[in-house]
Amino acid sequence: MRSGNRLGRQFGWLWGAFGTSAVGTWLAFGAFPLIAIQVLHAGPAEVAALSSVGALVGAAVAVPLGPWVEFRRKRPVLIGMDLVRFAALLTIPAAFALGVLSFVQLLLVSVVVAAADITFRAASGAYLKTLLRAEDLLVANARFESTAWTTTVIGPPLGGAAIGLLGPVVTVVADAVSYLLSALSIGAAGGKEPRPERRQAARMRAGDLLDGWRYILADATLRPLFFNTALFNGLLMATDALLAVLMLGRFGFTPWQYGLAFAAPAIGGLFGARLARPLVTRFGQHRVLVVAGTLRAFWPAGLVFLGPGTGGLLLVMGVEFGLIFCCGVFNPVYATYRLDRTAPDRITRTLSAWTVTTKASTALLTAAWGVLGGLLGPRTAIGLAGVLLLTTPLLLPRRAAAPLAEPEPTPSRT
Repeated sequence: MRSGNRLGRQFGWLWGAFGTSAVGTWLAFGAFPLIAIQVLHAGPAEVAALSSVGALVGAAVAVPLGPWVEFRRKRPVLIGMDLVRFAALLTIPAAFALGVLSFVQLLLVSVVVAAADITFRAASGAYLKTLLRAEDLLVANARFESTAWTTTVIGPPLGGAAIGLLGPVVTVVADAVSYLLSALSIGAAGGKEPRPERRQAARMRAGDLLDGWRYILADATLRPLFFNTALFNGLLMATDALLAVLMLGRFGFTPWQYGLAFAAPAIGGLFGARLARPLVTRFGQHRVLVVAGTLRAFWPAGLVFLGPGTGGLLLVMGVEFGLIFCCGVFNPVYATYRLDRTAPDRITRTLSAWTVTTKASTALLTAAWGVLGGLLGPRTAIGLAGVLLLTTPLLLPRRAAAPLAEPEPTPSRT
């Protein structure tokens, strides 16, 4: 596999694994709710529980895994989490074929996949920092971001066509296989990974579960960024269901128009990710972080003016393009900034706590905005979220912080 610009063979395999699993995820986008509705004849409350409860319980399950993973080699953990997701997802088509698929199984699988996903993300950040020099982290994160938005453009349309022709269960099989291929790719990366230094305490104590949060809250630059991420992501995702109600219900957009409104603007994320490094080179990491983080907060308020017809469709696409472009610039800079500010022996716990909080806040805010949408109407609730998003730039770091000093490399132990 060609790894490209000086990032090395191991990164090339990791990048390939990321792209493969991302394609699978987007191919199966929306498959669980569709299976619940079409196959199990679930009602609205069950479908909502599948998204919110599954994410919340999965986040809770992942909490003790962060400290556990911190002092283990990360590549075997990545492979293990991929295989866990592969096995869990594969139980769905197997149960469907045997005629024993149930809603409880869907819920349990969503919990397992959510917990494995959080653990994988935390371990991959730590693994990436062992593979690359600090000055290469932004290049790597920009490549991940570009790949993420590229798969967002192509995955949902292909997945939608596959669901239309073959049903949602088939896309779950594709998603499961993508995790198997990801595990094989990470395994092919090879190389020797140093074993992390263990603490003197042999057992993990209950207080260790909060180490990630303690580290974040004690850091003057990580702390505001942490709250900014949780609030921004939660409010943004909370409006998705309400926007679907407006577009597919009140304004009568067709499903393909709804899909186009969100898939096509993802090209903006690809452009933004490619600009991230040149912008940082010219203006500096902190300035790009603050400006892009501020600009992305202004776009969602425009959705309150949504109306029917071509004008409404173009409005959504324009807002989403601007939002995603700003996120495409912000996300790799933010991911690099966070790694720079986190000590090597704290990365897994910090990233795990970060992801758990983001997923939990998203689930809670989604549930809250569902209630607000019922009480105030979807347009008013979307407008309220847009106003609150305008406050999120106040939580961005106010001053630049120097990266932490890198420790001497730890000799490999075999």
